[in-house]
Amino acid sequence: MLDTALWISLALIVMALALNVYRLTIGPSLPDRLLALDTMYVNSIALIVLLGLWLNTKHYFEAALLIAMLGFISTVAVCKYLLRGDIIE
Repeated sequence: MLDTALWISLALIVMALALNVYRLTIGPSLPDRLLALDTMYVNSIALIVLLGLWLNTKHYFEAALLIAMLGFISTVAVCKYLLRGDIIE
């Protein structure tokens, strides 16, 4: 049962990543592209967690946590740059 759920969730996340790539390339404005990139971080974290469940190891969960922290920090930095023109004040 878990194997079937992993395959279904893997297919749905890959489809979500494909839609994010579409929005990243076609997005009409810069905030749309930024939101698509941020959503790609979340989807890549979900893929890593699924890989950790499939291989039954804990190392992938730690990698997902590191990517989540880097994704958050980079999103905040890019948003501050877009709003103010400078990251550090």
